[in-house]
Amino acid sequence: MLIDKNNLPLVDAEFMNNTHFEDVDLINKIYENIEIFEKNNSNENFENLKSIYEEWINHTVKHFLTEEEEMQKRGFFAYPFHKGEHDRNIEDIKAVWIDFEENRDIEALKNYIEYDLINWLVNHIRSMDTVTARFFNTGMSPCSMM
Repeated sequence: MLIDKNNLPLVDAEFMNNTHFEDVDLINKIYENIEIFEKNNSNENFENLKSIYEEWINHTVKHFLTEEEEMQKRGFFAYPFHKGEHDRNIEDIKAVWIDFEENRDIEALKNYIEYDLINWLVNHIRSMDTVTARFFNTGMSPCSMM
């Protein structure tokens, strides 16, 4: 297991926490499939990794759309900035896979998942998602509280 759900930061919106837990399950499955592919880079193991990675991409797109729709519905002040982070993350996720598919460099994919993705996810939850969830619950930014 790469990520323990118990170590994931929580936000003030339960639907967001639940989605983050689903993300962690998928990321852990990707990591397991990376480790399998490292030991045996068969076409079957490649296809299994590809399948779970594509499932994660689709889940992430849906995750972001749900948050973005809620931000727009509630008039969230930082919507363009938060959406921009989502868009960049999706571009990165897709670019990493395209690179892996072309080069089959499992170490590059593994490093992306272990370091870049995990750091992005935790930092995104601690910053943007925390502010967004607080706004959803109170209509205020945590920055405006004294």
